[in-house]
Amino acid sequence: MEHPIATAIEVSVKPRYIAAQSRPAQQRYVYAYTVTIANNGDVTAQLMGRHWVIRDERNKRQEVKGVGVVGEQPRLEPGKSYTYTSGVVLEAETGLMEGSYDMRTDDGEVFQVPIPAFALVPPHALH
Repeated sequence: MEHPIATAIEVSVKPRYIAAQSRPAQQRYVYAYTVTIANNGDVTAQLMGRHWVIRDERNKRQEVKGVGVVGEQPRLEPGKSYTYTSGVVLEAETGLMEGSYDMRTDDGEVFQVPIPAFALVPPHALH
């Protein structure tokens, strides 16, 4: 069952292909993604950690777990949001990312916020 506070945290992601850093001949495809985490609820929550599952079109799976995001553990007060940009390198041209954030309220309650799946697709591969 999803935690009531988790439903108040909204995660949106905008991925983009970085052609200048990608090397298709070497099976290296670089993507950046910008994530915005908005607290639409009435309880302050801090992002403690992240868990990503990344799959490429060949079904190669990478899993990334860690503390915070981009070296930070942002605290989101009600009505506030936090945006950061990170990146991922795939060995295939397209892929899919999804995951979750581990969050904690000021009174120590821990909950997870799902990160909706998003596609990693270079512009030339869109049909």
